[in-house]
Amino acid sequence: MTSDVTRLIDFYKSPLGRIGRALVREQVMALAGNVNGLRLLGLGFATPYLRFALGRAERVLAFMPSRQGASAWPREGPSHTVLCDPLEMPLTDAAVDLTIAVHALEHVTDAEELMRELWRVTAPNGQVLMVVPRRRGIWAQRDNTPFGHGRPYSASQLDKLLRDHSFIPEEWRDGLYVPPFQSSLVLKSTRLFERVGRLFAPGVSGVMIVRARKQAYPAVPRRLRAERLVRVPGLSTATARSG
Repeated sequence: MTSDVTRLIDFYKSPLGRIGRALVREQVMALAGNVNGLRLLGLGFATPYLRFALGRAERVLAFMPSRQGASAWPREGPSHTVLCDPLEMPLTDAAVDLTIAVHALEHVTDAEELMRELWRVTAPNGQVLMVVPRRRGIWAQRDNTPFGHGRPYSASQLDKLLRDHSFIPEEWRDGLYVPPFQSSLVLKSTRLFERVGRLFAPGVSGVMIVRARKQAYPAVPRRLRAERLVRVPGLSTATARSG
C-alpha cells in the first residue's frame, strides 16, 4: 500500500527521518550535479530532497501520486506541487531535463508503464535519478519507515528495468546503512554506521540511488489509451543537452 502523505511528513519530521533525509540528500545532490537552468521534476514524495534546486533550476515541479495525496511545497512562495497520476503525467513530450524520483517506483502498480511515461517526458539526453529501497537491506524489511512499504528492488532488477526502457545507468550510489531504529544510541552513531557499512557490507544498504540517461533509440512507445483531455503546464519541448 502506498504511504499516505501525512505518514511521509511525520516520518521526515522524526529524528530518524531527519537523519535519513540528510544521508540520502547528500548522495542525491552529488549525483544530480549542476542543475542550473534545468527543468527539474520531483516524482513521488521527493520534496525533502529538492530544496537545493530552488533558485538554480529553471523550473522545479513536484508531482505527487493521487493515491498518496499532496502537500504544498515549498513553505514559502507559490506551491510547486501537482497532484496527478504518475502513469499519465500532465506534461508535454520531452519537457523535463532531470527527474528525481523518491518513494515513487516501489509504489506504482505498473513499473514498466511508469518507465514508459518517464521516457516520454524526459528531454533528449535528459536524466532520471531514482532512490529505491534495496531488497536485501534492513530498511526494506521493517515497515516503520516509508522505505519499508512497496516493492523493493535488487540492483540487477533496477538495472534491467532502466535498460529495457532506454535509460542507461551512469552512476550508482548506496545510502542508509544506519539501522532504521528511533534509538538515541543509533542516531548518535550515524556516520560510523555509514562508514562501516560501505567498507564491510556494501550490498545491504537501505536504498540504492542511480542516475540514468535517456537514450533516443530504441524509442519506447506508450500503451494505447482512450483519449481524454489533460491540462498541461506551458512547457515547450526541451532541446538535447550535451553529455
